[in-house]
Amino acid sequence: MTLASPLLQRPGAVAGDGTEAGVAAHYGDPMREQRLLTEGLGVVDLSDRDVVTVTGPDRLRWLHSMTTQDVQGLAPWASRESLVLSPKGHVEHDLHLVDDGTTTWITVEPGTGAALVEWLERMRFLLRVEVALVTEAYAVLGEPIGREYAPGDPAGVAAWRDPWPDLVGDTAAYGPVEHPAHGRAWRELIVPRGDLVAAVGERPLAGRWASESLRVAAWRPRVGYETDHRTIAHEVDWLRTAVHLHKGCYRGQETIARVHNLGRPPRRLVFLHLDGSGHTLPARGAALTLDGRQVGHLTSVARHYEDGPIALALVKRNTPVDAVLASDSVSAAQTVVVAP
Repeated sequence: MTLASPLLQRPGAVAGDGTEAGVAAHYGDPMREQRLLTEGLGVVDLSDRDVVTVTGPDRLRWLHSMTTQDVQGLAPWASRESLVLSPKGHVEHDLHLVDDGTTTWITVEPGTGAALVEWLERMRFLLRVEVALVTEAYAVLGEPIGREYAPGDPAGVAAWRDPWPDLVGDTAAYGPVEHPAHGRAWRELIVPRGDLVAAVGERPLAGRWASESLRVAAWRPRVGYETDHRTIAHEVDWLRTAVHLHKGCYRGQETIARVHNLGRPPRRLVFLHLDGSGHTLPARGAALTLDGRQVGHLTSVARHYEDGPIALALVKRNTPVDAVLASDSVSAAQTVVVAP
């Protein structure tokens, strides 16, 4: 069920589509909205994201045992990013997780919360945990703020601070350690849905087009965009923030360890500058070709306020790093993210 945000009533609001139909794609000027976010002034309506809570004394130990990151000793209000993998190690969910001392708050991609809750319920066994999908009661706002949440922050009940692109814990980088997005500040503030308008206050709003453009420019992967049914975390440089390499068993760990220790991921994430001389850009999912042969596909496409048309894509590992690729007759110059 898509919940229509009251912020769609703001002047200039244009609704998104698909799972993002309940929030604004933009408010009339996507480029200005990007600048506002870059300057730390704007706020993004992310109330289409699903919110899940886990309560009970065993909650952190339980989540630690099933997901990729070390969350067992998480201090109150500290944030973590952790992945849920399939038995074969393919990425299924990206958990934006913060614990307030009694409740673990998790936000996930729009429309995926019910599936996550169903899986968690099956894994409860005899542990003292309770899981709930609370999207109808709580909403999410995106803010260009880098601090951890603390009691007394206005309007919210908790906030997840995005660690990207820092290396978190015992992990590894498959992209550059000196990452171009170093210093990026972003968090997701969880607020009672009835307080959504008040939480925004007088701050200028930016739409999803603006936040997505900045995400693509930061090479930040997203479930459902940079992932498909066979994506492993190494391909998109997700170990750096979301995977602890020596924390013990979890579903899919064998693939994480095997590829890290013995192999190389079959595909690699690349950042692309697209030729913007035409009026249209290729769509997300469009094929990427080299000399007429498909070598990958676009995962995210955006227009950046400084860099122009940009994209993220997954390509075959052995695709030459200096090759100029093409998608729907639009040329695409690569920047290596995950080295071959």
